[in-house]
Amino acid sequence: MAFLEGGLGETILWPPKNGFPQLFPEMNDTIAQKLRLLPDSPGCYQMKENGKIIYVGKAVNLKNRVRSYFHGRDHTPKVAAMVSHITDFDIILCRTNLEALILECNLIKLHKPYYNILLKDDKHYPYIRLNLNEAYPRVTLARRQQADGARYFGPYIGATAVRETLENLKKLFPLRTCNHALPEHGPKRPCMNYEIGRCLGPCCGKCSQGEYRAVVQRVLKFLGGQYQEVTAEIERDMKAAAAALQFEKAARLRDQIRDIEGLMQRQQAIQTSGAEQDVFALAQDDLDAMAQVLYVRNGHILGGDSFALPREGKEEPGEVLFDFIVQFYEGDRKPAREVLCPGLPQEISGDLEEWLRRQKGGACTLTIPQRGDKRALTLLAEKNARDALEKRNAKKQVQYERTVGAVEELSKAIGMNSVPRRIEGYDISNTQGAQNVASMVVFIDGAPAPKEYRRYRIKSFEGANDFASMNEVLGRRFRRSFAENEKDRWPLPDLVLIDGGPEQLAFARQAMLEAGADVPMFGLAKRMEEIFLPGREEPILIDHHSSALHLIQRIRDEAHRFAITYHRDLRGKASVHSTLEDIPGIGPARRTALLQYFKSVKAIKEADLEELQKVSGMNEKAAKAVYDWAHPTEEQAGE
Repeated sequence: MAFLEGGLGETILWPPKNGFPQLFPEMNDTIAQKLRLLPDSPGCYQMKENGKIIYVGKAVNLKNRVRSYFHGRDHTPKVAAMVSHITDFDIILCRTNLEALILECNLIKLHKPYYNILLKDDKHYPYIRLNLNEAYPRVTLARRQQADGARYFGPYIGATAVRETLENLKKLFPLRTCNHALPEHGPKRPCMNYEIGRCLGPCCGKCSQGEYRAVVQRVLKFLGGQYQEVTAEIERDMKAAAAALQFEKAARLRDQIRDIEGLMQRQQAIQTSGAEQDVFALAQDDLDAMAQVLYVRNGHILGGDSFALPREGKEEPGEVLFDFIVQFYEGDRKPAREVLCPGLPQEISGDLEEWLRRQKGGACTLTIPQRGDKRALTLLAEKNARDALEKRNAKKQVQYERTVGAVEELSKAIGMNSVPRRIEGYDISNTQGAQNVASMVVFIDGAPAPKEYRRYRIKSFEGANDFASMNEVLGRRFRRSFAENEKDRWPLPDLVLIDGGPEQLAFARQAMLEAGADVPMFGLAKRMEEIFLPGREEPILIDHHSSALHLIQRIRDEAHRFAITYHRDLRGKASVHSTLEDIPGIGPARRTALLQYFKSVKAIKEADLEELQKVSGMNEKAAKAVYDWAHPTEEQAGE
């Protein structure tokens, strides 16, 4: 029995004590009973699968909306998939549609249901910060806007946009980028930024505070979108410098004007009214959707961002955009003074506009443009959305061909009846038999899975013997798949790659069979990239341009990289063998304490007994051992 809490404090008992007949034969009793008592009221509903919330929605009329999921058969693929998983649902009644919208936002943020639109970048969006409290302010990146007297510009959608803007600022305005606390006592030597004209050199007394602040004011205007005013000021300074015969300064200012105008030419001027707008649009294919946002400030497009929306390709565009906008402004983002959104249903636009005003904390207008400049803006956003969706699909296709597609191609090339998901690759590394190690790398669905990687030190023998090394490693690995303790068992691979020819492959296969496993295995010879299969004399040659061969090479190279990295680590540790390790009675803790106290082996050798005993963990006997080591007798020195 469930209790559903309403927005007015009303509690609904579900199912009723007297019960009622099932409405739809394919439903379970719980759903059928709840559908009979759905009220004609605004509110939110939560679809569940075995107690877990998989979708949260809102409705003007809960009865009509929720029942539509179970009545109709013409569902989109996403809705059909969701309905097939529903085992129960709950509702929460609200007084108004706006209240239902706010509640839906909170529930989605709390539960993160699988079938809702979820923006993955739930973080603090970066700002550009100009700290006016400093004598010589710097422009930096900040993650939060604080009441600290600094000026903030943003938020920007992603740190990349901020860094690009900061890079432009460094080229256009010679502000310092160092973190020195200025002014300092005495001038410093100028840095490279001063030498190349990217800093006024306040740390070395090359400019006054007034001159520096004048540049700061231009940066503030530039970030505020007042580009023409900035270029006009710089042009006046250029003419003044030329009149004073300061031609080098005039040339620098001329170049600065040219750079600013060049930057502005890459941005499309759309209005002269100083508009502040966020422009939304949507592109869809049969599977997914792509939402696009353009940011218009002071009549210029300052940038845009696209957001992939999986499984939304066949949903109603207006509803998808509505849900996206709500998710988009949940968090640190604040709406612009005007939000443009095409195709939004009129019946819900009023509630969304009121919600946007609350999020902004001020005036905000939601516009559904039909013609004119604003419609042109939404068409531009749609064009960007389509382009982003096409690029994403092309990237996914390339990724598929390099991973899953390559695995499918490989399985056919070596005659497997099924497509392997987990492929393991092995390699041996040593230097003339010393530091003999091996590596195991794992690729799942054609992509590396680094957490599954393992490395081995050869224990059964010393010296260089790659065949015996491979035999030991494969035996140890496959015995782990049959460990007595279930927690210690490793999953069996679907396919094994051995870096080597038929002999190497034979030793590896023998070890695997002796461990009780029988997994498809092949070797890759480096000379002609030949593939060897157990029991087959003739190698297989794969087209050098095929995705299957490229996948094999990636696995082989990754196994080699992982093995040789481990080998180098061990070899490096052996080469930096400390002479302190030869002192009897001086273990790792005392060696570390000695080096921390004296800072070098030379200082340890020069210390007397009294100083040695001052070190943490050292007693008289240990100090004497170190002293005797540092001052050997003639007989000991001869040895």
